[in-house]
Amino acid sequence: MSHVAATAADFAVAGRLLHDFNTEYDDPSPGSEALAARVAELVGAGATDVLLDGAADAVSSDSATAVCVLRYRPSLWSLADECYLAELYVAPSSRGTGIGRRLLRAAVERARARGCDYLDLATSEDDVAARHLYEAEGFRRTEGEGGPLTFHYEMDL
Repeated sequence: MSHVAATAADFAVAGRLLHDFNTEYDDPSPGSEALAARVAELVGAGATDVLLDGAADAVSSDSATAVCVLRYRPSLWSLADECYLAELYVAPSSRGTGIGRRLLRAAVERARARGCDYLDLATSEDDVAARHLYEAEGFRRTEGEGGPLTFHYEMDL
């Protein structure tokens, strides 16, 4: 069922899943409706894609239990764009079913299809399941092959 969110119903589902993601980890959320509106705005501007996934027999995005947000930016190092995997969330009821792996692979393919030549992401040290998934799918936590360990920093402004 992986697909790029394109309809108001898709955006509503994405907003719900992103809200659930933040509240599950006790992070603030502006609410499902605000997130759906923001997702619609960002996708409409063209530099963001939202992928949804769910059970293999699902027929609509309403049954989606996983969401992925991809943000595109021009690269300094090549003429291609880069892709930042901003969010990847699988609802607790669907974890361990392969949906996260399938969605991650769809995200990589979507970035390639857009012509990106680089994809990066960040996760926390304690999210062992996510780290295992990313590393199993070929992501590295070093700068270049065999390079030094990389760190992701952030600051609220």
